[in-house]
Amino acid sequence: MNIPLSWYLILAASLFCIGLYGVLSRRNAIAILLGVELMLNAVNINLVAFWRYLDPAQMGGQVFAIIVFAVAAAEVAVGLALIISVYRSRKSVVADDIDLMKW
Repeated sequence: MNIPLSWYLILAASLFCIGLYGVLSRRNAIAILLGVELMLNAVNINLVAFWRYLDPAQMGGQVFAIIVFAVAAAEVAVGLALIISVYRSRKSVVADDIDLMKW
């Protein structure tokens, strides 16, 4: 049984929209990072779905998905380190309160 490509694209689009809503509506910096992770997972679904339906003999889609996973892991590590550092100095992770770079 083959699942149509459109189902994967609809799933990825809805996941991306949920992540975008999370980034734009949340004030908590950790929730913003979670929204970015959802958007990166939607990109991975698209990469693997197009790889499967266009040319499964090549490994391009899987390689790009692994690269996106690596970038996402690095982004989480750096982002959480920054959030922990800001929390230690400001005692808050609300994005509006993080104005360390402002003049």
